[in-house]
Amino acid sequence: MLGDLLVTFFEVARQGSITTAARQLRISQPTVTGRIRQLEEIYGVELFHRRASRVDLSDVGIALMPLAEQMMQQEGDADFLLRNAGSLRFGKLRIGATGPFYILRSIAAFRQRYPDIGVTLETGNSKTVLDALFDYRIDAAVSSHAVEDDRLTRVTLAADPTVVVAHPDHALARASRIDIAELARHHLLVRERGSMTREATESALAAANLELPAHTVIGSREAICEAIRHNLGVSVMPVGEVPRDPTLRAIPFAGPAPVIHEYLYCLQARRATRLVTALLDCVVLPTPAAGAPILDPSHDLTPEHQS
Repeated sequence: MLGDLLVTFFEVARQGSITTAARQLRISQPTVTGRIRQLEEIYGVELFHRRASRVDLSDVGIALMPLAEQMMQQEGDADFLLRNAGSLRFGKLRIGATGPFYILRSIAAFRQRYPDIGVTLETGNSKTVLDALFDYRIDAAVSSHAVEDDRLTRVTLAADPTVVVAHPDHALARASRIDIAELARHHLLVRERGSMTREATESALAAANLELPAHTVIGSREAICEAIRHNLGVSVMPVGEVPRDPTLRAIPFAGPAPVIHEYLYCLQARRATRLVTALLDCVVLPTPAAGAPILDPSHDLTPEHQS
């Protein structure tokens, strides 16, 4: 309320005329007169000396003028900031991910289209990134867990079959295809409990009435790849996450391979905001690795769940 009164005061003082101020503010002359009178009555002061053809500032009005001008400048700065943020010429996109593999191309597309928006990508487990999303600490979350929640919109980024990854000198590297039961005879490199890839591996082994064999738990995909380079064991990975590296051999399964999905989540309440909409418009599916099925973008780039 005070803001409107001060804006009217500032324009009358700047124009020296109630009639001209009303024209500039696009309101009626009685409205301008009423606002000035209301401001004076609220505080018991006189802001103008009325003359026949114009109004002059009183001593109180002269003292108030710089403050009103400063308020108008701050209002202009706020308007400028909000307009730039709304047109994506200012701001920051924050993404949390369990792994960067499937979202990086989308980030690259976003950065190319909106170069003035800063982007941060933080990694963590699924619970961490989804908690951050619900707390508004990030704008989008990437996870391999399929979460059913009315508050979320979910977009499928990938549905990758898994492969066995081995050092070229490993015995399994000579096979063209590998039966899931063959894994039980070799040392495995696996992620921590809760990893979707580990769960898929254990489920596939259990379906063959087998348990997880001797294994080493390693906390990141990059560290597992490095261990394979030293021929410390073999691992099961989504084909899209296998680096192109001559020291890593990816061998498909002989039968149906466990499939790992990757999802992009945003809050349903923020789905229509320009920042989130811009990110979803820039979603790019990863290029399939050799031998991997090609995913149809028409089925994967639309929100599949409002719940």
